Formats: sequence, structure tokens, C-alpha cells
Amino acid sequence: MSVGFTARPELSGIFGAVASTHWIASACGMKILEAGGNAFDAAAATGFVLQVVEPHLNGPGGDAPILAARHDDAEPTVICGQGGAPAAATLEAFESLGLDLIPGTGLLAACVPGAFGAWLTLLRDFGTLSLRSVLEPAIDYASTGHPLLQGAVDTITSVRELFVKEWPTSAAVFLPNGALPRAGSLFANPTLGSLYAAIVAHAEAVSKDRVEQIDAALGYWYEGPVAAAIDEFSRNTAAFDVTGRRHHGLIRATDLEGWRPPIEKALGVRYHDQWLYKCGPWSQGPTMLQALKILEGFRLGDLDPEGPEFIHLVTETIKLVMADREAWYGDDPEVPLAALLSNEYAAQRRALIGTHASRDVRPGAILGRRGALPHLAAAASVGAATAGGGEPTFAGPLAARGSDALIGTRGDTCHLDIVDRWGNMVSATPSGGWLQSSPVIPRLGFALGTRLQMFWLRPGHANSLAPKKRPRTTLTPSMSFKQGRPYLAFGTPGGDQQEQWSLQLFLRHVDMGQPLQYSIESPAFHTDHLVSSFWPREIQLGSLTLEGRHSEATVEALRNRGHTVSVGGPWSEGRLSACARDLSGNSAILRAGANPRGMQGYAIAR
Repeated sequence: MSVGFTARPELSGIFGAVASTHWIASACGMKILEAGGNAFDAAAATGFVLQVVEPHLNGPGGDAPILAARHDDAEPTVICGQGGAPAAATLEAFESLGLDLIPGTGLLAACVPGAFGAWLTLLRDFGTLSLRSVLEPAIDYASTGHPLLQGAVDTITSVRELFVKEWPTSAAVFLPNGALPRAGSLFANPTLGSLYAAIVAHAEAVSKDRVEQIDAALGYWYEGPVAAAIDEFSRNTAAFDVTGRRHHGLIRATDLEGWRPPIEKALGVRYHDQWLYKCGPWSQGPTMLQALKILEGFRLGDLDPEGPEFIHLVTETIKLVMADREAWYGDDPEVPLAALLSNEYAAQRRALIGTHASRDVRPGAILGRRGALPHLAAAASVGAATAGGGEPTFAGPLAARGSDALIGTRGDTCHLDIVDRWGNMVSATPSGGWLQSSPVIPRLGFALGTRLQMFWLRPGHANSLAPKKRPRTTLTPSMSFKQGRPYLAFGTPGGDQQEQWSLQLFLRHVDMGQPLQYSIESPAFHTDHLVSSFWPREIQLGSLTLEGRHSEATVEALRNRGHTVSVGGPWSEGRLSACARDLSGNSAILRAGANPRGMQGYAIAR
């Protein structure tokens, strides 16, 4: 198809392609490919560098769901870098604290940090290079410094008072000499650099064998000094959080002991000539699969992707699948996936989409059961709009929150996609452990994540809190296969919007035939007509936010359909990236695209 200009070229080559949310990380990934490594080696190195250069978006104490496919695999493998809840994290424990939501900051919401285990499992089981080769770029940037992003400075500014008054260990790292760092200035975290260097030294002292070294590094983290430091800090530190109170953490060394990332089959559905694969219902990944099943009943290829009909159909579909997410999804073997992804259920849900915007939250009925929404009362208790089939209602605050300046700010996420000359492919969405999530552990140089906030503190739900259980995460990498081989790896940061922006890219590319870079840059949109996965779990009924590059006619037409439309900046929606291996010609062409929004992400191909 004929397309217009893009802010950046869609890159292509035959050797390798890397795309991520930071140019330094992408460059390090390509360096690993050029040193003879494969896509899995490059992904691990890129992931560790992202922890250093995007500290406000992810960290070593966070999470990393990964989709990995060898060139001859029939489907991708899921490496679940989402750690579980501590043994002490029970419904009774939070009830005794007088809480009906898990705080979004502090130490109470800490899970087992899964990112380290996920990256090293990818390296050990799929990669070829040594632990030292993969960790050296992160060690170097953490030890000697990297140009600090404006976004990181803005985040540090937003939590400066919190750090100074309540989290002095974080102030020691991110307010060097008591001052705000400047954007573009060299910023180092030597404690983190020393930790990773110590892990490499320990592993090499244990063995000369590559696999044994990686296993030794995993032991250092989950059964050794890292676990001990997390335990000590969690026991002895009462951290101020969004409740306006101070709480000790629940996580202990025994929670990390023996933990390794689960290796799972990916979920997939066929859509036109491709199979799209996602992580399981412990993520929001199946919502995109459900959305495709619904949308395949419409002739999307005949529609203008910037027009009101396309935007309306996608938005109404998202409302339905996100209602199912809240009702059915969680780390629970009883999630009715076969029914949720069936043709019959998709037809039932498709029939609910009319010409007017819905303001209801409508989970479906499966196997004679109506999906339960126990969260709506919790959402009401923190002053958020809630839904029950009519107008929103409001209620009072959960608890005294303290000064707004001490509440902090929500973090975001990173993403990476890589394909190598052999056709191996990786898509990963690391997140959590942001600098603003919880206080820095001084012996380690990083903060713990707060993913536990995504559980519900009510029994009987697939996403109810329980020890060792994984919280239902928003992190959701994507991978499609074409002609039985890995074709496309893609994804984006964005919390509850990740699946929405990824869906738009996929539909534009598959239904409209748009190139990757054009699909990434095209005007995007999202709805917040869903219960947020993050504290304080709000919902905005009927909402629809469009990038400012949409036409006034489209905005007006959507408002006439009943959508509550907000218009954002011209480049304000999403941070998508993608890599593909195109086999349509006589030889494989590798392609890469990255988002110009935020002037941060970058793609490399040669």
C-alpha cells in the first residue's frame, strides 16, 4: 500500500535487528550480535543495560516476561520473569493492617524479583555467550555513568521530597550530594555496578563451564548475598507508602530460595495468515487474543485506521476484553481459557458491540457462570469512578494519604525486540523496581518492585492474593509466526494501555498492510474504561483519548457516538517497537522500527 512519510526510516538488513526503548540498550544488543552472539544473548545484555539507563522505568528488583523462539521452533517459549508473592502475604495479613488495597509504593507490595532469573535463564537455555560478556555493558554503564534521560530527571524531581524526608537510601543514589542530577549529565550507580561485577567474579570462581557459571549467578541472587540483603532490609525498614503510613516488608530470603522462572507454553490464536502468541492469564496477554477473535468478524481492512468506525470498533472490543480480564484472569489453573478464546464466545461478545459507546463493564458468562467483579467495591473506596451498568459512583478515601508530595509517581516500563541472522527472535517487556517504587537497598543499589499491588484483597477470585502466587501483570510482549516460523516481535510500555497500542500496530500491519515503522508512528488512541491495574485502581467510564493528529471530524464523530473524548498531544500515545523477519522474497530480510515519541527508543538493523 502507499503510505506517507515517517519521522524515522524503517530499517532493514540481513545480519540482525534490535529495537528497544533506549538507544544505548539497542546499541549494546547489536554489539553482542556483532560479537557472534545470537538474539538471546543480545536480549539478555540489552535487558541488563535497560535496568541501568532507564532506572525510572525498570530495575533489577523488577519483572521481565519474555517470549523466545528459535528459528525452527513451531511456537515461542514463555520465560516468566514475574515473581510470586511472599509467604507472609496473605489476605489476613493485610486485613490486620486495615488495608483493602495493596499500596502502590513502599515495601508491602514487593514480590520475588524475577527479572534477574528470567534474563539468566534465557542466556543459559537459549544463548551461547558467557555471563561476563552479557553483563559487562551493564557493569560499565552503572560504574562509569551514562547520559541521564530527561524523563528520569523528571521522575526524581517528583519524588525528591519523599526521598529526602522518608527514603534516605534512595536519596543517596539519585540525589548525589543532595542535588538533583541534570538531564544529559553522566549518572552512575557504582553500587549496582559492583554487585554485578561481584556476581560475575563469584560465578567464574565456581566453574569455568558456561552453564555452571550462570547457575552459580542464579544461586548468588536467590540463595546467597542478594537474598540475604533483601531479607535484612525488608525486616528492618519501615517504609513510607501511599497509605500515608510506614510499613515493613513481607518478603524474606526463604521466599527467594529455590525460585526460578517458570518455563511455559505460549498462548496463540490464528488471525488471517499469522499466529499471534502471548503469555498466559497471569498477564493481560490473552486480552489481545480475545480482541482478535472478536475483530476478525469485521472487515477492518476496508476501514480507515484513523477514522471513527475503526476506532469505535477497537475501543468497544477493548472494553469487553478488559472486563473479562478483571473477571476471569489470574495465576489460577481454573481460568477458562478455552472458552474465552473460542469462536462461540467471540461471537457472543461481538454481538454486544453497537453503534454507540458503552458505559457498562460487561464480563461474559462462561460455562454457566457470570464473571465476578469483586474489585468494584475496592475501587469505590478510594474515590474512583466505578461501574455497575450505569453512571459512575464515588466514595471517600481509603486512608489518610499524607502530603501529596510524598505519595510519589507511578512508574512505567521498557521493551525490547531482537531478531538475528539465523531467524531467532525475542520479545520482552521488563518493568518494575523503578527508582520511585520503594527505597533503595543500600547494599544492592536497587529498589524492589511493587507488583503485588495488582492483587485483590478479596477471596475467591482468580487474582486474589495468596502466598507464592503471581500477581496478574500488565506486562505483555507479543510475537507472531508466519509460514510456521517466527515473523514479528513487538510491544510497548504503558501499563493497561500496552495491549491496546500493540493491537493497533498488529491490525494496521496485518489488515491494512502498513509497514512496521508507519504502523508504529501512526496516530494512536486508548481507553481507560477499565479498572486500572495500579493503585488506587480507578476506572473512567466511556473515556477515549486520541492523539492530536486525528482529524476534528473523527473526534466529533466519536463524541456523537457517545465516547467521552480527550485529545492529547500529537505524539503522546505509546512507545512501540518491533522487529520482523520477512520471508516473502528470495531471502530473509530483517526489519526494525522504533517509536520517535519521547525521543528515547531506537532501532538498529544491518
